[in-house]
Amino acid sequence: MLILKPNCECCDKDLPPASTQAMICSYECTFCADCVTDVLKGICPNCGGNFAPRPIRPANKLLTAPASTKRVVAPCE
Repeated sequence: MLILKPNCECCDKDLPPASTQAMICSYECTFCADCVTDVLKGICPNCGGNFAPRPIRPANKLLTAPASTKRVVAPCE
């Protein structure tokens, strides 16, 4: 099951579970669409992979499978 990290690992922007701006790589590194496009140029700085939109978990499923609250930040260059 996806972790659904709460923020962009680059700029720390909030990315709630229903965000359409959240992008992930195959290791679930999580970034906002702006950082993926403008800063990272579509390449994950952690694994070198590409990104896909993060799926949205239905609100009723968040009750039994909540999103993570652990923030990960490593400012990108």
